Amino acid sequence: MSTRAATTPWVSVDELRRVLEESKKNTHHGKEERVVLVDTRGAEAYDKGHLDGAVRIEECFTHLATSDPAGLASLEATFRDLFGRRAGITGAANERVVIYEEGLTSGFAQSCRGYFLLKWLGHPNVSVLQGGLAAWRNAGGELSQQAPQVTPAQLKTRVDASLMATKDDVLQALKDKSKDTVLLDVRDQDEWIGTSSSPYGKDFCPRKGRLPGAKWLEWYKLHDRKDGVAYTKPVDEVKATLTDMGIKPEQDVIVYCFKGSRASNTLMQLRHAGFKATNYFGSWNEWSRDDSLPIESSLLSTPHA
Repeated sequence: MSTRAATTPWVSVDELRRVLEESKKNTHHGKEERVVLVDTRGAEAYDKGHLDGAVRIEECFTHLATSDPAGLASLEATFRDLFGRRAGITGAANERVVIYEEGLTSGFAQSCRGYFLLKWLGHPNVSVLQGGLAAWRNAGGELSQQAPQVTPAQLKTRVDASLMATKDDVLQALKDKSKDTVLLDVRDQDEWIGTSSSPYGKDFCPRKGRLPGAKWLEWYKLHDRKDGVAYTKPVDEVKATLTDMGIKPEQDVIVYCFKGSRASNTLMQLRHAGFKATNYFGSWNEWSRDDSLPIESSLLSTPHA
């Protein structure tokens, strides 16, 4: 398998092994195809063992952002620099980036957030390791404790604005009250029912609640578990779940969570299943801090869609 653009946003353990082996052969024969591995975990986990050659960019998960013009400009500058300087990512057509975390649901989809950021910046060839490092370990994959030597580069791509929903986009959807746009909340149950404001703590954000009129699909529901490892569900099951919720492929779906991480995971699955979806990346962390923005703040005793 060459480093041509992946047909799905996911790469399996077996496929990644083939890709890495081919990359080594290409390098040995003087070809320029290359694979870049990005680990989104923290330093402690990374130091204990990571994929050989992987570069750690924890900021894929930790960096908070707003969706106003200044916030988006800062987000773009920050991650162009991080991906280029720390990982040597250029955005070239013959470059493949594979991003991973410990497990797809154990780290709040941090690898998917990294995927979203790199795709938003316009990189043509990005994948997330299906099942994360847990799947790699289960398959007997070896790990390294040696940090790679990286040649800094400039990431040269063009922002793909079609992936990103902003606060203004959400406001417009609320004003229009159009059935053509669906607000999809994919946060955990305690955030949806209003007993917590975020995974950072129940009072991390100043307000608890939901976007008015939002539908709820807890992001875990689009995953299956095998041998203790979470994997994304097949496309037909994703389609069936959305159809049961009354969401149609022709509708515009704005997905949100707390800071766009779990929403990135859901976005990848919806888009792969043929739905029109964007990620409100600022999500609840941005929305809840502006008292002028409407919310549904009633405490729900039981979850509902």
